[in-house]
Parts: sequence; structure tokens; C-alpha cells
Amino acid sequence: MRTALSLICPILAVAPILFAFDKAAIVSASLPATHPPSPQTEVVIAAAADLKFAMDTLVALFSAHNPAVLVKVVYGSSGNFFQQIDNGAPFDLFFSADINYPRQLKEKGKALSVVHVSGTGQLVLWSKTIDPSIDSMNTLLNSTVKKIAIDNPAHAPYGQRAEECLHYYGLYDKIKDKLVMGENIAQTAQYAQSGAADIGIIALSLALSPAMQQSGGRYWLIPAGTHQPLEQGFVLLPHAKDNEGAAQFMAFFNTPESRAILKTFGFSQP
Repeated sequence: MRTALSLICPILAVAPILFAFDKAAIVSASLPATHPPSPQTEVVIAAAADLKFAMDTLVALFSAHNPAVLVKVVYGSSGNFFQQIDNGAPFDLFFSADINYPRQLKEKGKALSVVHVSGTGQLVLWSKTIDPSIDSMNTLLNSTVKKIAIDNPAHAPYGQRAEECLHYYGLYDKIKDKLVMGENIAQTAQYAQSGAADIGIIALSLALSPAMQQSGGRYWLIPAGTHQPLEQGFVLLPHAKDNEGAAQFMAFFNTPESRAILKTFGFSQP
């Protein structure tokens, strides 16, 4: 039987990340030629937790050149956000780790835009104490591994894909009693980073974050063919009607320059 940690870990938070990009050039090339939004425009985004560091970077870049637009991002599990939005939660944009959630909202008439593909996520084995590149998935059978963190498959796409790859390698029944569930992929990564779990199956985008890299952990990229694709997508929501700032941020996110930043964080691009 699976066990669950009672510890509630906060979503990872780090200072804005600097890259070797010419930000001025990116923004001048990226921003669409639209009328500037009205002063004090607020945009509230629901985003899958695997986007935490990439999204923070993009929001900082966008906001630096659009001071009249206040962008607020709430991070969590895609499944939970889907339920909240379906029940009328006042988000303007939804960025999901599973593109099927935005597609379902579109089918229900609860989306203003077409569903956009934002990229494809990737899974890794990550540990602070063990090098998983030596034995790959068989690392989970190591006698020193007592707890294995995965995202909760009940509502989180990364958890669903983690279960799929465990079944693919014939490991699920052997290690299921060691599983501890994070409520979103950022919390799952926090379990592994803090030592609450010996190893975790987490998003590559989080393994590449400064916080995880500075902790001294190591990772092994799980082959994409061992699970269904983690195709991600986003959509403009009805709450964003007449919100020019939301439309402008969506257009900015769709630019090649923004996609290049997403690729830096490990998201494969279509």
C-alpha cells in the first residue's frame, strides 16, 4: 500500500534566473503589435508546477517591458486546476502539463482561444545521495532506497507517466510500498531534495533549476518511449474576456524567443 507524507512542503521558490539571452532583443522581437493594455491590468495564471522556473523567467521578462500588466501565477497540479476552472475559478490563462485538460475545457465551451501546444515535458530519476545514471531504473531496487517520491497520479500528469514507466520496467509491484506522493511535481521534487525521499521521479525542468542543481543532486533521463507523452498545452479562459494583458501575454508566450527559453528548461518543442 502506498504511504503519504504528512509533511506539506511549499512549492519551490528561487530568485529570478538569469540567462545568456539578450533580453531587450527578445522582447522587441517577441511582443505583438497590439494596443497597450489599460493601466493596472491584472492577469492571473494557473500553471502546472513543472513550469515554475521557466514561467517565472518569462513573466519577469514580459513584466519588465509591460509594467502596466500585473501577472500573477499560481502553481499546482493540472488535474486540480482543471476541476477548479470547470467550477468557475477566476483564472485568465491555464497552462497544463497535460494538454487534454485544456482540450476538455474547450469542448465544454469554457475556453476563449484555441488550445496551444507549449511543449513536451520529460521525466528523470533524481537523487541527492545516489547517482541514478549508474543503474538507471534499477536504482529503485537499491537496498538503500527506502522512499521513492512520485507525483500523485490521481490528478497529476507526471504521476500518471511515472506509474506508466514503472510498469514498463516491471518495477511497480516491487517498489509500490516505498512510494510517497507529492500533491504536485514541485512538492515531489522537494521531497527528494530535502531528503524526505531517497530518490524521486520528477520533471526535467525542475532538475535543471538552480535550486536542485545547487543541492548537489544527480539525475538520469527516463526514455520517453517508456510512457505516454507529456504533451503540455495552454488556453485563454472566459474570465479573460476583454483582458488585453492576458491576450498579450499569451501572444508573447507563443513567440519563438519564449519557446527558446522553454527549451532551455528541458521542454521539447513541437
